[in-house]
Amino acid sequence: MTLPLYVQGAWFLGAALFIFGLKGMSSPASARKGIVIAGYGMLIAIAGTFLVPGLQNLGLMALALIVGGAAAWISGKKVQMTDMPQMVAIYNGMGGGAAAAIAAIEFAKGDAHSTVTTVLAVIGALIGAVSFTGSCVAWAKLQGVLKKAHRLPAQNAVNVVLAGISIALGLAMIAMAPAQPMLILGFFVIALLLGLIVTLPIGGADMPVVISLFNAFTGLAVGFEGYVLGNPALIIAGIVVGAAGTLLTQLMAKAMNRPISNILFTPMVASGGGEAISGTMKELSALDAAAMMRYASKVIIVPGYGMAVAHAQHKVWEMTEILEEAGVEVKFAIHPVAGRMPGHMNVLLAEAGVPYDKILDLEEINGEFGQTDVALIIGANDVVNPSARTDKSSPIYGMPILDADKAQNVIVIKRGKGTGYSGVENALFYTDNCRMLYGDAQPMAGEIIQHLKSMS
Repeated sequence: MTLPLYVQGAWFLGAALFIFGLKGMSSPASARKGIVIAGYGMLIAIAGTFLVPGLQNLGLMALALIVGGAAAWISGKKVQMTDMPQMVAIYNGMGGGAAAAIAAIEFAKGDAHSTVTTVLAVIGALIGAVSFTGSCVAWAKLQGVLKKAHRLPAQNAVNVVLAGISIALGLAMIAMAPAQPMLILGFFVIALLLGLIVTLPIGGADMPVVISLFNAFTGLAVGFEGYVLGNPALIIAGIVVGAAGTLLTQLMAKAMNRPISNILFTPMVASGGGEAISGTMKELSALDAAAMMRYASKVIIVPGYGMAVAHAQHKVWEMTEILEEAGVEVKFAIHPVAGRMPGHMNVLLAEAGVPYDKILDLEEINGEFGQTDVALIIGANDVVNPSARTDKSSPIYGMPILDADKAQNVIVIKRGKGTGYSGVENALFYTDNCRMLYGDAQPMAGEIIQHLKSMS
């Protein structure tokens, strides 16, 4: 059926806005505008879909939009910044689940498909189902519902067997199209189980990469199902999101120096967690920390998930402003996998009003630590662990890190003496130039602010 020009035009305009919106999201300065542009694109694409001649179930479609839109609006308004990673994970999973559901309906209808269409429907259904259950596990881990990784005996063999069965069932569906209901059901059960089993053993340290990977899966699944439905807007949006997610996944894996295959099939664990660390952790007071930074020439702040949990970003920026008024140069150093998702720390700092030109990534800032008087680490751990450079037996060996240990002095604000999210002990905390300030980041930053004010 040839669609009316106004429907095709609406879909084309929506797809174009998706692309412009995604481009805007590539920079923190334009990210908000990019999201708004993409939102308008989605609105136009949906409006165009409702104008397709002969479309059925309009009432159910409208109801789904109302219910889904209301749930998204309410949850979006209420979500805390610390909970944003798990919201991204679950919303991403919904996208994959929707793509799989579209394929399931098309299979159940039993309409005649071309071989190409059937193949793409099967591929989209498989990766959409894997993304759905995998993203649900990622949400459960980040939300704290699943407290630890669960690894089956012969985990990789189980993964291979499940993947093989799902592919075999998919090929059978293609060969026997239209497939029988039990074959379709078996295919989706195995595909959903595969996403669950693959993700359960993956630890929190690898979760930023996993979220990016499932984002890529969801985008590709949506693109494939867009072809099945003959919807250009879904095709373009899915392919763009899939490509962006794939590039981001590669960048994140590179930032951890871990191939994607290792993340999926050799999860990071702390067993045999490296060489023994000599020395002791040395504590200091908030007054001493304030004095060290107040009379420094240059301070680099390294934020981590501990800052997010304590909602300390506003206090940290207030502290920064006081230091800058006193003539201290202050910059922020962001590791690509700091926090629980890509860009987590950037969003938090931007929310507090930190100018974008003060927020530098690893490659931009690492050369400056050697000329820095104080490196202030707030709730970060693995991304500043020098064992990644020196200890070949460490699970994080080879991962690029922020060279905070090269600063003249290092202050670490930390809630306790526990290890990082990867479970690896941090050798930095035992070095001669490092001092520990124990406590939640927000009250500790507040104490430092009070002492800084008394010194001005």
